[in-house]
Amino acid sequence: MNKIEIRSFDIDARGVGNLQNEDGTQGKVVFVEGALPGELVGFSSYKKKASWEVATMTSLHRESSQRVVPKCEFFGVCGGCSMQHLNAEAQVAIKQRVLEDNLWHIGKVRAETMLRPIYGPTWGYRYRARLSVRHVIKKGVVLVGFHEKKSRYVANMETCEILPPHVSAMLMPLRELIGSLSIIEQLPQIELAVGEGVTAMVLRIMATLTAEDEVRLKAFADKYKVEWWLQQKGPESATPYYPANSELFYSLPEFGVKMPFKPTDFTQVNHHINRVLVSRALRLLDVQKGERVADLFCGLGNFTLPIATIAEEVVGIEGSDVLTERARQNALRNGLSEKTSFSTQNLFVITAHDFVALGKFDRMLIDPPRDGAMAVCQALIDLCVLAPELRPTRLVYVSCSPSTLARDAGMLVRDAGYKLSFAGVVNMFPHTSHVESVAVFDLE
Repeated sequence: MNKIEIRSFDIDARGVGNLQNEDGTQGKVVFVEGALPGELVGFSSYKKKASWEVATMTSLHRESSQRVVPKCEFFGVCGGCSMQHLNAEAQVAIKQRVLEDNLWHIGKVRAETMLRPIYGPTWGYRYRARLSVRHVIKKGVVLVGFHEKKSRYVANMETCEILPPHVSAMLMPLRELIGSLSIIEQLPQIELAVGEGVTAMVLRIMATLTAEDEVRLKAFADKYKVEWWLQQKGPESATPYYPANSELFYSLPEFGVKMPFKPTDFTQVNHHINRVLVSRALRLLDVQKGERVADLFCGLGNFTLPIATIAEEVVGIEGSDVLTERARQNALRNGLSEKTSFSTQNLFVITAHDFVALGKFDRMLIDPPRDGAMAVCQALIDLCVLAPELRPTRLVYVSCSPSTLARDAGMLVRDAGYKLSFAGVVNMFPHTSHVESVAVFDLE
């Protein structure tokens, strides 16, 4: 039997070890799914390359003290979580290590100070989710949930520990409901969005509802306190169906801000952590009265509006006309329209000349998608020659990808005149390998 000692964890929550060569030296790397650092495990490889292999754990010969029994009975089959077998505190520590390793190995930078990780409730936290629907004719069942690991099939999950309890309890009734609809074969997906006091579900439908379908949907909504939306084309086609009299929103009470949103809009999945993240980001940004601030990739205004409660002016820039208008309306709703302005611009091609046209910003918050903010960083580099006086004195970078953050950090430190003052992880997605983080850059 093949055995291997696990020495570390990788970004995909796999144990990492090395085979031993015949002369006793370290051989190729093996990534073992289900194994934890410090463990001695048996394994079976299912993918082999010249310098590495990917394997599954087949036996456990020495157990890590950080190993726990997964709370969810579908863990290992469902692909929604990958780290439930690891103590929650240890998950955070490993994510912090992933961030530090990426900053050094990719960006060749180290933070002067590592921030204390941001973490919170580890169960029932996922207020947004995309649930797949599949009618398995041979088994006579309808499945609703996440995909199986490394599979296009939908997991046969009856509950979900990371969804809010009231949503988890709805999975089986949802299966029964969809199985009773005439459009059972034309309903591939349900988008979940939980706001404060409202649970919205967007049905992605490819056919028209019958009168009997409508009766059943309305009865379900009344019983389970769900607000149905219907989406027949792209995300912007989603419209309220029944009942259509409530408002979906989340709040940031520390700043007196209320954020209405549509269930297909991008919002953070973890409302508790988002509140803490916004508070931490604003403390790190350290905005002073009278200052002008830029919020890049501003979305609905999640950071823009709280910043506007302090700064003289905040300029939010977003790549989507729809989100830009939604942010503008949210500013108006919160009485902050006079201190904010929003524009649509492709931040993946922004240049130093664009920044010159925008004028001087004292501070800047950057919250890009997984692709990062390379063009923004290059524009800041080019400002060193074009107009060095326009560079913000402090940048706060909120990232959902440690690798692209590390790449961009290297650019800012190496070529734009900044130092990496602080960095730390944000455990937005407990029990998954997803690493959210925040970094602070100051002009040297």
